Amino acid sequence: MSPIEAATDDLQDLAVLWSIGEAHAQDVVEAACAALVAGLDSPALRILAGYTRAEAEYHVPDLLPVVLGELGLVFYPRDSEAGQEAAVRALAHQMLAGRLTPRALTLRIHQRFGHQFPLAERLAELDDEYDIIEYGDWTLAQLDAEVTAEAQCLAYGRPEQNRLS
Repeated sequence: MSPIEAATDDLQDLAVLWSIGEAHAQDVVEAACAALVAGLDSPALRILAGYTRAEAEYHVPDLLPVVLGELGLVFYPRDSEAGQEAAVRALAHQMLAGRLTPRALTLRIHQRFGHQFPLAERLAELDDEYDIIEYGDWTLAQLDAEVTAEAQCLAYGRPEQNRLS
């Protein structure tokens, strides 16, 4: 993956996480800065990257849809089902990139979606397993490996989906 592709993916992930309240506006500004450094460019992206922490909270809601549109990325409205699905996948990407531990991933998913969102249900179940690990059948290494495998499936698709493509 090229630096521009990685920066584009990071910006898309941060945008969707911001849209569901899982990232701060300043995080989006930092992703915009990283995207510019990587070589991604658009007029609105330059403006977004220039915001201070205080300005970000005020301006990101209006400017982010413009930035994403200029870059051909998707803006997910708050609380949309598509946005929630994208957020689950973005959190999985965050874990696979080493920005979250497997335990932190399951905790955030469980807190945000509970057991009510089918795409995230397996991770919510695994969060329950972390809570009872000393009484259950899993070792920490096994549980972390299972979470990692589920995150890979969410981020890149299930193996049987890849074969059908």
